[in-house]
Amino acid sequence: MCLAIPGKLIAITSQLDDTFRLGKVSFDGVIKEVSLTLVPEAKIDDYIMVHVGAAISVVDEIEAKKTFDILKQLGELNELDSPDFTT
Repeated sequence: MCLAIPGKLIAITSQLDDTFRLGKVSFDGVIKEVSLTLVPEAKIDDYIMVHVGAAISVVDEIEAKKTFDILKQLGELNELDSPDFTT
């Protein structure tokens, strides 16, 4: 199943302009680099939903943590360990 997973944006790692950016996102300590192109408003310390290596929305911290905990309980976070999760 393909899910969007909430994570915390911890760094902007590359920026061509205001739209085309890459950032490091922490998923409960698992760090992945993701595209921020679809969320130009995202800033460091925001929580974002990530689907197939791209951030798709900025979300509330409390809801992000609740969603992450539920996905963890359901065993739906195995793909975080995959090197193919993002670039």
